Amino acid sequence: ALEQVRQRGFDPADVRHIVLTHLDFDHAGGLSDFPNAQVHVLQREIDAARQTHSLLGRNRYRHRQWEHVRHWHFYEPGGDTWFGFQTVQGLDGLPPEILLVPLTGHTHGHAGVAIDTGAGWLLHAGDAYFYRDEVGRTARHCTPGLKLYQRMMEVDRTARLANQHRLWT
Repeated sequence: ALEQVRQRGFDPADVRHIVLTHLDFDHAGGLSDFPNAQVHVLQREIDAARQTHSLLGRNRYRHRQWEHVRHWHFYEPGGDTWFGFQTVQGLDGLPPEILLVPLTGHTHGHAGVAIDTGAGWLLHAGDAYFYRDEVGRTARHCTPGLKLYQRMMEVDRTARLANQHRLWT
């Protein structure tokens, strides 16, 4: 992310907010590159990440990736609903057009980030789906390797599949 920010002509110090879907190593890496940023995440996710006792938990969360974050903002669900999903609204320092949408299943505190663009809603649901043929289809298909990895990484299969279904109904 650091190099992407620089390639677009910005200084990393300009990054003021980072809204995370979850704290898996492939989503939280690089947080230390933005020491001035405020990091927003669901309370349940940081709790799960801090209390990792299982082999999966110890490998999924890399504390060293986020141990130097100084400006955390943790949230509990409880806002209005968004297309039938409970939300977190009023993210500290961010406009009301940005919401956290809990999507438990992949992790305990997994969330989507919904943004009202003015022309419609955009949802980033990082890891709610692992393969393009799972999205928007009645009969979902995932490659065998990704399917296995997805099942290994889920903490609540029933909730994950229910959220996938709800995202496209």
